[in-house]
Amino acid sequence: MWKWEAAGKPKATVVIVHGAGEYHARYEWVIEEMRHMNFHVFMGDLPGQGTTEGARGHVDSFKEYVHKVREWLNEAGEEKLPLILFGHSMGGLISVTTLQHLHAEELPDMVVLSSPCFGLVNVQPWIKRSSARVLNRVAPRTMFPNGLEPGTGTRDPFMRTRDAEDPLLVKRVSARWYNELTTHMYRAHKQIKRTPNIPFYVMQGGEDKIVDKYAVKAWFNALDVDEKAYKEWPGLYHEVLNEPEREQVLAHMAGFITTQLVLK
Repeated sequence: MWKWEAAGKPKATVVIVHGAGEYHARYEWVIEEMRHMNFHVFMGDLPGQGTTEGARGHVDSFKEYVHKVREWLNEAGEEKLPLILFGHSMGGLISVTTLQHLHAEELPDMVVLSSPCFGLVNVQPWIKRSSARVLNRVAPRTMFPNGLEPGTGTRDPFMRTRDAEDPLLVKRVSARWYNELTTHMYRAHKQIKRTPNIPFYVMQGGEDKIVDKYAVKAWFNALDVDEKAYKEWPGLYHEVLNEPEREQVLAHMAGFITTQLVLK
């Protein structure tokens, strides 16, 4: 995990959990903006992603992700500042799953979710889902394309060009990884009552072509916490903080965070 120091006197610490297939290098702009909001930023690459060792696009269990994020939170918590957990897409799903396994003293002070993966737009046909379940048992490391078309994450031409030239982006995933993802999407809804009572801010692309925005809104509506806010951005794709309107998105998110820091 890496740490980026706040540009001025630190007000809070942010732990960023990235989405499937990507890694820390895609968050340069977000990290710099957060630094200039006077936040320390901590971020690492999830197992099987980016610069990490091991089988790319594969985990034996979602517990590997939970264990890693728990480590990051505990290390970032040593700063003794208000602690913010930020999760994008699969990172949002991992963040919510991790929260349900933390002790009270390990919990962050607030959570920000960006297009969290609580459902998929393109659900695989029954025959493919059945095949994936069989492979999960007999050949869990069998790899297949992730099914995401280039350009479906963001409309921003710079990011599209950047991604086309990045060899570290994972484009193939294992049967076990797919099974773990779908299992934990289901659990995110079924086990929502286990979510701790801390402030949540959820931002969602209105034209998300990857995550099912209706599943995200349903999860948010069922979330029973004292402080929560939901913002859907019409016309924006999945990566709301990589869209041409990203400054507006960041400003809205910052407003929620600032309000919670003041209340704290």
